[in-house]
Amino acid sequence: MHQLEYKDFQISNDKMLGLYKAMLKPRMIEEKMLILLRQGKISKWFSGIGQEAISVGVTTALNDDEYILPMHRNLGVFTTRDIPLYRLFAQWQGKASGFTNGRDRSFHFGTQEYKIVGMISHLGPQLGVADGIALAHKLKEEKKLTSVFTGEGGTSEGDFHEALNIASVWDLPVLFCIENNGYGLSTPTNEQYRCKDLADRGAGYGMESHIIDGNNILEVYSKVSEIVEGMRENPRPVLVEFKTFRMRGHEEASGTKYVPQELMDEWQEKDPISNFEDYLSETGVLAKDLQQEIRESITREIDENLEKAFSESAIDSDETKELDNVFQYFNYQEVKPSGKTENVRYIDAISQSLRSSMEKHENLVLMGQDIADYGGVFKITEGFIDQFGKERIRNTPICESAIVGTAMGLSINGMKAMVEMQFSDFVSSGFNPIVNYLAKVNYRWDQNADVVIRMPCGGGVGAGPFHSQTNEAWFTKVPGLKVVYPAFPFDAKGLLNTAFNDPNPVLFFEHKALYRSIRQDVPVDYYTLEFGKASRLREGKDVSIITYGAGVHWALETLDEMDFHKADLIDLRSLQPLDMDSICESVTKTGKVIILTEDSLFGSLASEIAAIISENCFESLDAPVMRVGSLETPIPFAENLEKQYLPRKRFREKLQYLIEY
Repeated sequence: MHQLEYKDFQISNDKMLGLYKAMLKPRMIEEKMLILLRQGKISKWFSGIGQEAISVGVTTALNDDEYILPMHRNLGVFTTRDIPLYRLFAQWQGKASGFTNGRDRSFHFGTQEYKIVGMISHLGPQLGVADGIALAHKLKEEKKLTSVFTGEGGTSEGDFHEALNIASVWDLPVLFCIENNGYGLSTPTNEQYRCKDLADRGAGYGMESHIIDGNNILEVYSKVSEIVEGMRENPRPVLVEFKTFRMRGHEEASGTKYVPQELMDEWQEKDPISNFEDYLSETGVLAKDLQQEIRESITREIDENLEKAFSESAIDSDETKELDNVFQYFNYQEVKPSGKTENVRYIDAISQSLRSSMEKHENLVLMGQDIADYGGVFKITEGFIDQFGKERIRNTPICESAIVGTAMGLSINGMKAMVEMQFSDFVSSGFNPIVNYLAKVNYRWDQNADVVIRMPCGGGVGAGPFHSQTNEAWFTKVPGLKVVYPAFPFDAKGLLNTAFNDPNPVLFFEHKALYRSIRQDVPVDYYTLEFGKASRLREGKDVSIITYGAGVHWALETLDEMDFHKADLIDLRSLQPLDMDSICESVTKTGKVIILTEDSLFGSLASEIAAIISENCFESLDAPVMRVGSLETPIPFAENLEKQYLPRKRFREKLQYLIEY
């Protein structure tokens, strides 16, 4: 006798049979995978046994062109979207027919073909990604929603709260699905949160919320269908808590010894498949011979697809291919500077680029704290809403992590995004999605992150430890990120234009002390500059000076003060990609080199450049490679302390030493 109540739902027999088959398939696949795991034929497995009704019910309620962002217990999402099983099996075996070319495992993948966006191990960021996908639908005036899954454990992450807040403030059609299965690995819910029901959290965000029996397929399908139909007509976020249970370990190696047996027994009686099977049999919808026929059909499908996946050879290792796939290919199109110029400040050049790029790319959205009516703390976007409107110039709540995730979601749904970090220091609150999502997504499953993150940075303005860092080295070492750091208005405008054309994630550093202190004649019209090309500002044969950002201006001023005209001065402009050819060419010519950075030295880009020079130009060197950077302390506030911290005076002393060496 079934333990769940089904009779109140008016669903046709054909639809009920379809739901039954859709639940049974992932269950039978899992049972097969557990055998293969014991045989050592797959490496790991995260079981969703007992939770199939949620995946299948939600996926069936959505339209096929609506994105779903599942977790690692949502095999039913993938099978209900009719992904060929051999591709799933190949994915789990790390073979080429999978979705990640062997670069990621299990359910850590996405596929535009089936409108599925898989999670990363950090869990929370995908919630913000769902916001971005839904925002794109809303901006394109499409009556579509996005569904995203998390477990009860993930609701403790900051990204959960940030994503719900953004979705609520912006009225985004996101169905937030919490699979409350009782345990986060081994930690029971009473050690994770203290509210009675997680659905109650919706009230705190002014959000509609529901509690649904996650083991009752008819309740899941019926109630979710009703909810999402309303969301399409009246775009808004909805939070749904599905009450269910995890019948196996967090992953198979962890087991379930920490779960009381009586609790396991209680939930075993609520198994979504055996209960529904009993109900269908009792009502005459599922005869014994039909049940056997369905199982045999699924078994054949599994066996045939497994054979196909197992017969596929192991993936080839190709170093060139691996390196080429870190970034999406970018066919740089040069637009040469031409026509009239005007003398503008660095900050004006940034603003001009933003405005012209917004005009050029109608799918570009700018996001940041106070950037709309107020124009940003530096007034760079002042007046933009008059031209582009608040839909594309968006004030954000103070939630850097979920906003970066939102930018990623916009890219997934065919748009471009810019995020302004109010100060580059604040990027630490959005660090995870940048280095773990944006940077890795193209390499993992061929999905680019068309995102520019603007980073007002740097010292010399008495702003203290939390508004003055130059933290480019946090990102130059992360494969998959491009990092640009111009020193002049001309370069800033051309390089930022290129950043918005590039389909890859770009961190664009803008030194605050240069915003209103540096002027230059800059073309009025649109133009671009190529990444990875340094600029030689002074020509000389005695010593090479390699720097970027404010360091360029310190070097120019120091050379003029010393009346020294024999230096090769290289302004890198682009840090990743790095113009190693220009660096080595200069050092080979002069035999002496000093690298100037505003960053502290240990672990800095200057250290990496020094290593490159030592490795590639050693025979040309006539002196030790010199590095100059800021003190190994946080950057202080008081003027005299800040002057001591910054490397300008030490640069002159070391340059003189190198000249005389």
